[in-house]
Amino acid sequence: MSAEELLAFRQEKDHFFKFHHQSPLTPKQRAAFGGLRYYDPNSDLDLTVTLTPFAEQDDILVETTTGDKRVYTRYGEIRFTVEGEEARLTIYETDFGFFLPFVDVSANQETYGAGRYLEPEHLGGNRFHVDFNLAYNPFCAYNASYSCPLTPFENRLKVPIRAGEKLPTGDWVEKP
Repeated sequence: MSAEELLAFRQEKDHFFKFHHQSPLTPKQRAAFGGLRYYDPNSDLDLTVTLTPFAEQDDILVETTTGDKRVYTRYGEIRFTVEGEEARLTIYETDFGFFLPFVDVSANQETYGAGRYLEPEHLGGNRFHVDFNLAYNPFCAYNASYSCPLTPFENRLKVPIRAGEKLPTGDWVEKP
């Protein structure tokens, strides 16, 4: 996705959050909402990667922010380099496609502490398009009534992913 397309996508998302009836924000939050915060587009984190499928694609139970449990299939592992450091993440398969939750070292400082999400695009075979510029906060980052899967420990990175959505700030953010 080009930088111009990414910026247009972000504007559309902000419009959805502010005005759409399915926004995760309460009416009070929408009234004060001034937009989400994002890292600048980072072409170094727009990746085409080769996944190594797991020999055993086991189902795991993932706890949510509300204590529920959801089932995900551990599909395979991707490896990539961030700022000279090697990183690896597990991609999960769901009934709705592929899912990539992750937490990086910027959590609780620059990004949402429980992690961010991506839906990697399956390109065929073992190739995936993983654009961290599209990394987003789950709805529970904005409204505690949402139930969001917690990032499994195997997807906690020791490197920063400075792309995508940042930690929400402003008068519209719910305080715990």
